[in-house]
Amino acid sequence: MYLWIKAFHIMAVITWFAGLFYLPRLFVYHAQAEDELSRERFKVMERKLLRGIMNPSMVVALLLGAWMLYLSPGWLSQGWMHAKLTLVALLVVYHHLCGRIRTRFAAEANTHSHVFYRWFNEAPVLALVGIVLLVVLKPF
Repeated sequence: MYLWIKAFHIMAVITWFAGLFYLPRLFVYHAQAEDELSRERFKVMERKLLRGIMNPSMVVALLLGAWMLYLSPGWLSQGWMHAKLTLVALLVVYHHLCGRIRTRFAAEANTHSHVFYRWFNEAPVLALVGIVLLVVLKPF
């Protein structure tokens, strides 16, 4: 059973990360948009991505991850898992920050440039690298 849970956890994480990579990229383009039609199109795309893909993927990834920890509580005594869970918590914060930014764009209240969003877009990459290295190498 554990391997089935793990497989679906990995699929949910991949889907969540796809959204975490793409939504801030949409913010870059949205911040550059100069016409109303483009801005409205980005609003729809951002809302559908966040609500239809990212939110469900995050919830499933977190629930399946918690289920695996319930089945293997020994992982919680290892330092690499503490570091991984810290990165996951930061990703959840980042996810919610993306939701707040999307709300600002929807209200035509964005205050950041496309350059800001280009840098903002890099955070999940760093988290992904850290999480994968921690899970595979289990350094401490």
